[in-house]
Amino acid sequence: MTPGAKILVTDDEPAIRRLLGTALTRAGYRIVEAGSARESLAALQIDKPDAVLLDLGLPDRDGLELVPLIKRAGAAVLVISARDATDQKVAALDLGADDYVTKPFDTEEVLARIRTALRHRLSAEAEAPLVQIGDIEIDLAARLVRRAGEEVHLTPKEFGFLAELAKHPGRVVTHLQLLRNVWGPGHERDVEYLRVAARGVRKKLQDDRIETSFIRNEPGVGYRLTR
Repeated sequence: MTPGAKILVTDDEPAIRRLLGTALTRAGYRIVEAGSARESLAALQIDKPDAVLLDLGLPDRDGLELVPLIKRAGAAVLVISARDATDQKVAALDLGADDYVTKPFDTEEVLARIRTALRHRLSAEAEAPLVQIGDIEIDLAARLVRRAGEEVHLTPKEFGFLAELAKHPGRVVTHLQLLRNVWGPGHERDVEYLRVAARGVRKKLQDDRIETSFIRNEPGVGYRLTR
């Protein structure tokens, strides 16, 4: 990941956000700011940053609680906090943080650690698995779907729906998880969107000669990708 990536700076101190924002902008990154956990989670869904610089001492929620939520959204997490106790660093890293920098910090060191975290994220994406369901191949990294070797065009929402299921094959992915991750906040009750997406994917990928669908609806709960 090269400069030009989008970075979400989450810190309740405007001076820290300005300092980091200036350094990141000069380095060629695009910046989004948040002063609270609520603002950060909203920006995570709307702006879809490549990485998050996360302060732990937020006014409305402990930053540690955000680490797994951010990782689940696919962004790298670099904790920048005044908490210098070893147990805090271990807790953040165990929850999935890519790195931990204590305040006060050197901006050049932060930039170097961001570059490392983004490289690791890119490598992880490049190694995303191919999910095989019969003669259907779902390439999560390339965002491609093939049936019997032939590429099949899915709409962005159809692919997003299928990809969320493919990340957890055999497991039920709830309506809420699917709507949050694919359609974003504000659509968490629009279950009809899921029915439309499932119908579209089945129509394009399902063999009419096979009665059993590889996308199974669990009524009232969610959907499951069966092998």
